[in-house]
Amino acid sequence: MRFSLAALLAIGLAGLQLLAVLAVVFSSYVTSERVLLEHARSLLSDVGTNTAEHSKGFLDPARGAAELAARLAQHKVVASDDPHQLELFLFQQLQITPQFSGLYFGGEDGSFVYVMRSDGPGPYRSKLITFPDGQRRVEFVWRNEDFSRVRDELDPTDTFDPRSRPWYERAKKSLTTIWTDPYIFFSSQQPGITLAAPVLEGSSNIKGVVGVDIEISNISEFLARLKIGKTGKALIINRNGDVIAHPEQSLIKIRDNQGTLRFVSIDEFGDPIARAAFSDPDKSVGFPVKEELFSEFTIGHRDYIADVLPVISEQLPWTIAVYAEQGDFIGEIKRNRAKNVWIAVMVATITGVAGLILANYIYQPVRAFAVRSALISQGEADPSEPLPRTYKELSQANESLVQQIVARKKAEREYGQTFNLSSRAMAQISSRTGRFIRVNAKLCQVTGYSSEELLSMRYTDLIAPQDKGKLTPLSELSDDTFAINNDMRILRKDGALINLSVNAILIRDQAGNPLHAVVTMDDITMVKAREQEIVRLNRDLSHLARGNTMGEMAAGLAHELNQPLASIAQNADTGLLVVGNAGNSAPELREILEEIEQQSLRAGEIIRALRGFISKDEIHISEFDLAELLEQSRLLVHAEAIEANVRIRSELPGDLPMVRANRIQIAQVLVNLLRNAIEAIAEENSPVREITIRGAARNGMIEVRIEDTGPGISPEINLFTKFETTKKTGMGLGLSICRSMIDANGGKMWLDETYTRGARFCFTVPAAGGDGSKIAPKAV
Repeated sequence: MRFSLAALLAIGLAGLQLLAVLAVVFSSYVTSERVLLEHARSLLSDVGTNTAEHSKGFLDPARGAAELAARLAQHKVVASDDPHQLELFLFQQLQITPQFSGLYFGGEDGSFVYVMRSDGPGPYRSKLITFPDGQRRVEFVWRNEDFSRVRDELDPTDTFDPRSRPWYERAKKSLTTIWTDPYIFFSSQQPGITLAAPVLEGSSNIKGVVGVDIEISNISEFLARLKIGKTGKALIINRNGDVIAHPEQSLIKIRDNQGTLRFVSIDEFGDPIARAAFSDPDKSVGFPVKEELFSEFTIGHRDYIADVLPVISEQLPWTIAVYAEQGDFIGEIKRNRAKNVWIAVMVATITGVAGLILANYIYQPVRAFAVRSALISQGEADPSEPLPRTYKELSQANESLVQQIVARKKAEREYGQTFNLSSRAMAQISSRTGRFIRVNAKLCQVTGYSSEELLSMRYTDLIAPQDKGKLTPLSELSDDTFAINNDMRILRKDGALINLSVNAILIRDQAGNPLHAVVTMDDITMVKAREQEIVRLNRDLSHLARGNTMGEMAAGLAHELNQPLASIAQNADTGLLVVGNAGNSAPELREILEEIEQQSLRAGEIIRALRGFISKDEIHISEFDLAELLEQSRLLVHAEAIEANVRIRSELPGDLPMVRANRIQIAQVLVNLLRNAIEAIAEENSPVREITIRGAARNGMIEVRIEDTGPGISPEINLFTKFETTKKTGMGLGLSICRSMIDANGGKMWLDETYTRGARFCFTVPAAGGDGSKIAPKAV
């Protein structure tokens, strides 16, 4: 029979509760009132500690705001020499921090920017001391919540100099954040304190000081809300004996003989109990105390206890003092103590015996459950073994726990196998130190290091020196979506430089704390090399295309102009013969004809020189893989093919021999023919949009055929003729240049007129080692 664990635990806890009551009452009886007073003192100490922590927590934002403003000004994020920008920054800080009364910046040159809360005419008032053109200018500006101006005025009589203020002098002297002693603010008539932080240039030169005024009346309000018995109260005393916070705020301020508000010292304080507890007429103790000090005193036949704590910190030399009447804590306890002791003894005796027996009975199945779960988790027990006799709640919990353990171990095993056997380089990296925690065999293969060597290294040790600046330390990346996806170069153990594609994700625990980063790396060195090769090919093709176009144009123009120039020279010579035979012709006519003849001959010489200059171009022959060159050429026109929705298929045989020719010129021919085919298919809007490239080796030559599904070539077009084109914007040089380059490399180029599905252009180039490769290259 199984019993409910909840019912058994309820009975057991009731017995333990009675035992606890018995222990408390019995201890109270034995130790008598002194123990109860120690408990009361502990409560007073806790109240003092809480008050100290509340005070520090109340003032900490001021330190953060002042030091933030100082750092921003120091690092020129907020320009301290730009009063308007600095005023806006202080204004925004004041808006988001209600306990601040005002924020300001005093410069070493005497400038001053002060933003404070105001009763009117706007909710905020700024005081600006600047020196435009070397003249001192004091301006007051009232602003709304949106920083718009409400009113402004100048005060030429103002002589305020921040450099003469105590907060500025102390911050400048110490070169660190300082707190002033509390004082009564002149404007708000409320108690407050000032925090100042220096703005440095370099390590010791001061540029100015940022200050924050904080009203500390909220601390008195906090003290008023504390419940310390029925009559207890807490107050804060400064190191000079002034009471700066008390539940009754009206008691802490008094006007001196000059009418100025100041704090009341503890010796003249209006709370007689606090004065009796903490004043020190003979100055034998003084404030602040060095260690926690308890005391007991009597006023009007009432007994009190008091506790004085050491100062909160060196920056805040405040003493927390707490007092309360003893009867608030022990009066009722004294009256009921004797009666409760006898009742508790009888109840505790009965429940104690029963509780011991019951606890042992309850614990036995729980212990068996814990042992079995631990053994299963360590792999020393089979989860399928029968469950030991236990409670129904534990039985269900055990079943769920075992399932979770089995699922976790399965997931760990699968992850481990995936990690170790992955074809990608993988690693686990500490997000705090950047060290490798775990690496797989592929990463060792890629980097050339053993797993032991990698586990002693940081991931930054692998990165090439010139790429280290591109990475952010993992410890600085704490966003939940943290991920790295970069290409970087690393140095292998043998010194080789390789390119990797790196992807990393940050793994966190259930609390959101970073555990480690999982990094995968792929070797993309060959991909990068192919990309660079394609870039170089594209650059060379552009250069070659420009040169060939100019050469073809110049050669064509030279050929076309040579005949009319020869006719001009011949006609001029005939004219000279006629003039000579006439005998009575004007001398000027002979001079004109001679000038025509000379200039035509000179033009012919210029054209012959131009053709000779063009014919001097030589091509560089090398052996290369036509299939690889075709793939690179295809990538160069890939964007155009995608835009035109044209598919390019390559059907080159795998045993095609190497080509011996000028690689750049053959690439230019391929690119030109592919682009022509794409444009023809796009303009005709053919239903079948496909280009097929075929090749075969014949008689020492390699024949390449480029077929398209476009409209074909009109028989009226004289292909391969200069300045003949079917394009509206074409020059008619593309096919002419292609044929010239193929001829120059010892091949031929033609249009296959038997092809009817579109157009088929064919050309041949010499194969390496064949008879065609022995053909001497010609000038293009």
